[in-house]
Amino acid sequence: MELRVLRYFLTIVNEQSISHAANKLHISQPTISRQIHELESELGVSLFERNHRGIKLTSAGEYLANQARQLIALADKTSANINKEHEISGSVFLGCAEIPMMSTIAQTIANLTHSAPKITVNLHSCDAREVHEKMQNGIFDFGVTVEPINKTDYNFLVLPGSTAWGVLTRKDNPLANQTGINVDDLHNQRMIVPQQQSSLEVINQWLGSSFKKLNVVATYNLLYNASLLAQARVGSAICLDGIINTVDTDLVFIPLVPRQTAQVCLIWSKALTLSPAAQKFLTELKLLLPVS
Repeated sequence: MELRVLRYFLTIVNEQSISHAANKLHISQPTISRQIHELESELGVSLFERNHRGIKLTSAGEYLANQARQLIALADKTSANINKEHEISGSVFLGCAEIPMMSTIAQTIANLTHSAPKITVNLHSCDAREVHEKMQNGIFDFGVTVEPINKTDYNFLVLPGSTAWGVLTRKDNPLANQTGINVDDLHNQRMIVPQQQSSLEVINQWLGSSFKKLNVVATYNLLYNASLLAQARVGSAICLDGIINTVDTDLVFIPLVPRQTAQVCLIWSKALTLSPAAQKFLTELKLLLPVS
């Protein structure tokens, strides 16, 4: 498979039309159709279902589209980082949790714009599962994840600060009048809980035997949409503090009792060599960390 053909394929996927893709790529429709037919022959599968209403991806086509995006992202990142100029340039890719401790990462990027202005930092907000998956594939240089995590395959740095677990709920919920939430307070509540296994383990330990009694009505991987569910009275979300700004909203955050805190780590693979751009990012970050 050639990257050029994969780019053709993804353009068709994005445009949902071979003719539109040909126009965007400035090549003839017969040329792009021939390339896709050759790709299908090479793989031994049909990538599109074709009918009078247009084209639609087959299951094999959907799988290839996902893999092609990762392959092209990796190729583009590699190309950007191979640079012969004396001044460091290239791209750094981070998979990031939604978390207040990202402020240290933000300051690192701000400093980097002065010390190495030709470096571009690309942030992708996602959960821990996607962080680990794309780091293993070499798509992300770094991941920002909430403890606890398995660090066996990673180098890591603990970012400054911590945050607390609690409940995000509407101000008209009786829970909103409390200064803290204990296990018994949740027995008659509709709850929205995180999907991430490590987060569930923390919540499970806090709830103890009451975990099975929890009335879970929805789950989430990123908190913003869960906050909309809480706003719509679907339920109250168990989450980390500082992610959703509750000022001038109908929502309020109440911490768990006893208090459950979380720290965040920047991780990078032990098996892969960092690019000069990624090494420069790491150097800038270390300058902001407390001396141990």
